[in-house]
Amino acid sequence: MFGRWVADVSRKVPSLLKRVSLGMKPQVVFVLGGPGAGKGTQCSRIVENYSYTHLSAGDLLREERAREGSEFGQLIDNYIKEGQIVPVQITINLLRKAMEDTMQKDENKFRFLIDGFPRNEDNLQGWNTVMDGKADVKFVLFFDCDNQVCIQRCLERGKSSGRTDDNRESLEKRIQTYLQSTRPIVQLYEKLGKVRTVDASRSVDEVFAEVKAILDKEVSFVNDMCGCK
Repeated sequence: MFGRWVADVSRKVPSLLKRVSLGMKPQVVFVLGGPGAGKGTQCSRIVENYSYTHLSAGDLLREERAREGSEFGQLIDNYIKEGQIVPVQITINLLRKAMEDTMQKDENKFRFLIDGFPRNEDNLQGWNTVMDGKADVKFVLFFDCDNQVCIQRCLERGKSSGRTDDNRESLEKRIQTYLQSTRPIVQLYEKLGKVRTVDASRSVDEVFAEVKAILDKEVSFVNDMCGCK
């Protein structure tokens, strides 16, 4: 079943490569943190102030789950409800397609915030296999937040979000999955010197002030390197 998704990725990635070879490769920032750390909120702020496109792995999966006729909708639903990580083939295909669609519409939109990915070693290996040499991962923007703060934020959000996973039982599972699977990915990138850590337990404005300082430095460096505005 997953073989078709892998074949689809392998078949469609060259079309992205053709465009990339003529210009800038996608510049990717992985955005990681526990559930409720404020990744989506801060990504929205970043998009408002910088030339980034926000791609949420979780949102893409939820959209695919809700899409009428989706072959993998029920499978995605089961993984999300159990607080487990959706198979990498599905997630990468959705991310790849979203990047490709964005760059097709506007060749100047080559900077991407990929929110909630990679969540585990399998995700990272899948990304490296499919996207190695096809996109530049600049760094990981890591929102570090106390687990209990994250849970309370999600429970509050769940009152109006309509998300089936914003309940205490799912949240406890998601936190454990995050600690066991995602934190090691952050630690791996830390060893490479490619993690920018933000204390996400503070207010939205305080967190964004630190994010802005990080991005101002990074964007200035990238612009100097590529001659971009």
